[in-house]
Amino acid sequence: MSRSGSIGVMLPRDLAPAQVLPFARRADELGFDELWVVEDLGYRGGIGQAAAVLAATGRIRVGIGLLPVGARNAAFAAMEAATLAQLFPGRIDVGIGHGMPGWMRSVGQWPASPLALLEEYLGAVTALLRGESPEPGEYVRLDGVRLEAACVPDTPPPVLAGVRGPRSLAVSGRVADGTILAEPTTPEYARAALAHIDARRPHRLVGYNVAAVHADASVAVDAVRAGLEWIGEPDWAPHLAPLPFAAEFAALRRECGSREEFVRRLPEEWVRQLAVTGTSQDAKARLAELFAAGVDSAVLVPIGPDPSAALEQLAAVL
Repeated sequence: MSRSGSIGVMLPRDLAPAQVLPFARRADELGFDELWVVEDLGYRGGIGQAAAVLAATGRIRVGIGLLPVGARNAAFAAMEAATLAQLFPGRIDVGIGHGMPGWMRSVGQWPASPLALLEEYLGAVTALLRGESPEPGEYVRLDGVRLEAACVPDTPPPVLAGVRGPRSLAVSGRVADGTILAEPTTPEYARAALAHIDARRPHRLVGYNVAAVHADASVAVDAVRAGLEWIGEPDWAPHLAPLPFAAEFAALRRECGSREEFVRRLPEEWVRQLAVTGTSQDAKARLAELFAAGVDSAVLVPIGPDPSAALEQLAAVL
């Protein structure tokens, strides 16, 4: 595989507290280019995790994927991002997105126009990180707010949009420095997303994928199924629409009474298309396909009961 892109790994959201920093340090030691933390409702906060793992490591780049726009005032989100960028220059990426609709509704933070809020929020955070004062909008109402000169990073951190659908991808292309695609990121979905993004300036594409690697390919394929349970649900439709088996996939989901039955019945060929899995050579070949499709950073989501062991196995692709 030609290393034409970066290879990252995700910090599992439910990792035991005592394992978080050792996991991050080991990812750094193994040579992963990036470590991504998540902020899912009810789990650990993204900013706190990012700060901790940045302080515990010396080289690896850390991404926050992602901060929901309804969770924090844009000015205070920019202050946090600027702090990380100043303390750990060149090592932080900030992902911002709508958040899962169900989660955001449950905390009373789903707006009437998610697209308008996202575009205003991305623009405001980006402007603040550059030392500018953003214009007030319909949702993001900042009146003459700017970061103090001493707190503006010399190099503002990239602000990426974590989005799925065509209209949100177009917003990302207009306003963000890059786009984060949730799992599964297939080559087909990456190409379709880039067409919707249609960026007019440099724009980084980050793609997540559940991953498992083993000397016995069938063991890895079986292991990775557990990470695919949710992809038959409606929110994942944009990922699947470009695939040649999209109609058959949807029909199978309708036939199944549960996510567990669905993922058990997924044909092996589909599993291999929806994950980075198999032997290390299989996984390297899949990564090469993703990079060829326009993915700049391929982020592997470790699957299995022992995250540390999964991390060691995934390092075989480096």
